Amino acid sequence: MDAAMTSVVRESGAYGGLLYVLPPDGDALWLVMVAGALHEVTTPWRRIALTDPMPVADAVRERRLVWVAGQEEMARRYPRPALVLPYDFALAAAPVASAAAVRGGLVLLWPGNHPPRLGPDERDAVRAGCRRLGDLLQQAADRGDPVLPAGPLRIPPPPAGRVPSPAEASAVSAFLDRLPGGSCALDMYGRITFITPAAADLVGGDPADLVGALPWEALPWMDAPQVEDRYRAALVSRRPQAFTVLRPPDVWLAFELYPDPSGISVRITRSGPSGDAPPPQPVPASGPSRAAVLYHLMHLAATLTEAVGVRDVVEQTADQLLPALGAQAMVLMTAEDGRLRILGHRGYRSEIADRFDSVPLNSDVPGIKVLTTGVPEFFATFEELRSTYPPTVHGDGMAAWAFLPLIASGRPIGSLLLAYRRPHVFPPGERAVLTSLAGLVGQALDRARLYDATNHLAHRLQSALLPHTLPRVPGLRVAARYLPAARGLGIGGDFYDLVRLDEHTAGATIGDVQGHNVDAAALMGQVRTAVHAHATVGASPDDVLAGTNRLLTDLDPGLFTSCLYVHLDLAAHRACLATAGHPPPLVRHADGRTELLPVPPGLLLGIEPDTRYPALDVPLPPGCVLVLYTDGLVEAPGVDLDDATAALAGLLERTDPTDLDAMADALVRHAPTPGDDIALLLISPGA
Repeated sequence: MDAAMTSVVRESGAYGGLLYVLPPDGDALWLVMVAGALHEVTTPWRRIALTDPMPVADAVRERRLVWVAGQEEMARRYPRPALVLPYDFALAAAPVASAAAVRGGLVLLWPGNHPPRLGPDERDAVRAGCRRLGDLLQQAADRGDPVLPAGPLRIPPPPAGRVPSPAEASAVSAFLDRLPGGSCALDMYGRITFITPAAADLVGGDPADLVGALPWEALPWMDAPQVEDRYRAALVSRRPQAFTVLRPPDVWLAFELYPDPSGISVRITRSGPSGDAPPPQPVPASGPSRAAVLYHLMHLAATLTEAVGVRDVVEQTADQLLPALGAQAMVLMTAEDGRLRILGHRGYRSEIADRFDSVPLNSDVPGIKVLTTGVPEFFATFEELRSTYPPTVHGDGMAAWAFLPLIASGRPIGSLLLAYRRPHVFPPGERAVLTSLAGLVGQALDRARLYDATNHLAHRLQSALLPHTLPRVPGLRVAARYLPAARGLGIGGDFYDLVRLDEHTAGATIGDVQGHNVDAAALMGQVRTAVHAHATVGASPDDVLAGTNRLLTDLDPGLFTSCLYVHLDLAAHRACLATAGHPPPLVRHADGRTELLPVPPGLLLGIEPDTRYPALDVPLPPGCVLVLYTDGLVEAPGVDLDDATAALAGLLERTDPTDLDAMADALVRHAPTPGDDIALLLISPGA
């Protein structure tokens, strides 16, 4: 296996590779071997689920070779790994399979200066290597000794280098001593394997203590983010890197890193004429402070997981990204029906955003191309912007712009504009970071838009199923309230209705379907329709509930429903009630006395098809108020239901019965913070 891994790395021209295995019936890939790369870099990806947005997961799941040409493409397609490794390298991922099954996945890495396409010979080498590795994994499984994720990570030994003769070694040592500054060498694990006396003097250490140590552990002042970051950049991109760092109290040192497959050669020189002044600050290699970006990234990732709508995504993105990246303005955009849609903005006047909202998608408008191609655009000055978009008028007061694609499920769903008040250079490292961050925003936006669409659909469904207005019945005053639960989609299965039967009779119903989702709302509509249909043909309360119960048991929705139906005889001033597991109603008499009506209990709807529902006939004199409600009005954790109902009755006694709307508002305000839906129907007969 070591030989096969080393061979595919060498023959493909890659500098390193990672081998993953897929256990039988497994849903995740496990890293078992790393060749030619620092294995600590791979720590976040020891286990990769097949559903993760990662190149090797896509390769194995889709049975194809995945090629990522460089840093910007990685940031655009796979923002998660691009944020952890924001360096310039190319990558290929391919499934490792035998004739019998897919056994795992192979990842190969090339330096950042690799051509944009994988050559035919390289592709052939990758395919041949994957077949050989797949056969070896199959043979191991057939022997009863399969390669499993348990155990230490295997690291094949690097190819042996040429051993110089004593004369060559002496000449090399003399050559290094004659160079200005000092030199040292690091192995693939970052440890110092060789250091010249001049280099040891510059860093202020003893060669005997430095050899075999990590620089940032042996020299505490080198424990700075840019030191390890540039070392990782050299290791992953295999391209030269440079940085400066202060050796206390006042000596600035410049480091140049030159990587190859065996390790990293380092040149160390003083920075500045005497080492007592800070060096000129170069253009940063990776844009904003890496530590600052990661700090804000953690906050952004955490807050975006809590975003439940597009507005949340806009606000949290602006709160986190603008201070982290030093930008002054932001716009979140998408395309709808061939037009640009502004979802939200920060730092721009509303009239500027309104000017572009709903404009047709036109290639002359900056940012439109990002929406359609998913390729980011960066403009360090207005001159650069105008050279690409000649009709553009400089009207936003900004001096530099980044248009970033919002990618979800591999497709662009929108774009993010970041604007800067001063000209701003976008080096490759910063471009990759910005594109990766936009990828996280894109995924959150996709979830938020789905939530908003579902929420809007659910509320439209509930609005359609509940009565928009209650019928006017002569001699009867009514008031109704509905309050959705605080959890879920904000919809539920509570319902109420008033049915005018003839000149002197009416029917009233209230009910509660189990659940707080679209299924509950849909079943609520069916129950309300069934009750309404049985009531309009003149059925008695017990027959109304019995007929509705038979319908629900036939439908078998898997949800239970409580329901109360009241037949109102306005001429005789009487009411007949039947209940299917619903809380008994209250009646407030004209003298203020309130009582709970003892309606005989009946089984919930939808359980037994032949259930009977006994009825209760009571007087309903003029001036009284019949109160029908669902359990959300009285139920609360830790509160006895009888005590809560008694408290509701006490409140009812203290309210003015002449104003039913004010009474309904007072009763709803009395309810606990709604953990359940609340429906309320007040009925008062006249003289």
